[in-house]
Amino acid sequence: MLRRAKVGQNGTAPAGPTHQEETMNNVYDLRSTMQRRFGGLVIALATAAAITACSGDSAKQATSGEGGAPSAASTSEAPAPTGDTIVVELITDENGNYFKPKEIEAKKGDLIRFTLTSGVHNVHFLPDSNPGKSGLPPMSEFLQLPGQTYDLVVNLAHGDYYFQCDPHAALGMVGELEVED
Repeated sequence: MLRRAKVGQNGTAPAGPTHQEETMNNVYDLRSTMQRRFGGLVIALATAAAITACSGDSAKQATSGEGGAPSAASTSEAPAPTGDTIVVELITDENGNYFKPKEIEAKKGDLIRFTLTSGVHNVHFLPDSNPGKSGLPPMSEFLQLPGQTYDLVVNLAHGDYYFQCDPHAALGMVGELEVED
C-alpha cells in the first residue's frame, strides 16, 4: 500500500494527509481488498470449471473400453448394433497422424469402434465434407487415453462419407466410410 508523507517547507510533515492523498489511500485500500477477495473467488471458479470439464456430465460419462480405459460417449441416442464390429485405430507415430484403416466399408447396423492407439484425436463427419448428406454423426469427444474408444453405429444412408480428426486434418488425418446396402 502506498502512503506518501508530504514534507512541509520547514522540513516537517503536515499534521495529516491532504484530501487528495486521503482519497488515493482509500482507493489503494479498496483495490487491495478487492484483489484479495475476488482473487480467491476467481481461483475457486477456475478450479471448479476445471474439475467440471475433466469429470464431464454424469449422463454422458464414458464406459470402459479396452484395457480399462474410458470410452467417449456419443451425445445422441444411437440404435443398437446389429452387424459386425469394425475397429479403426487412431494413431500418432513416426509416420504421422492417421486412421488405420482410413477407408472403411460398412453396412447399416455395423458398429465402427474408433480406438485410440496414441496421440489425442477426435472423429468428425463435417457437413462441408459431406455436401447433401443429412443425419451425420455428432463430433466425438477428444480421445486422450490409449485404449479409449468412440463407438458409431452405422445408420447412415447408402453412400460415401468423409471424416477427419479436427486438429490433424491438415496433416492428412482423414478417412472415408462407404455405407453399402
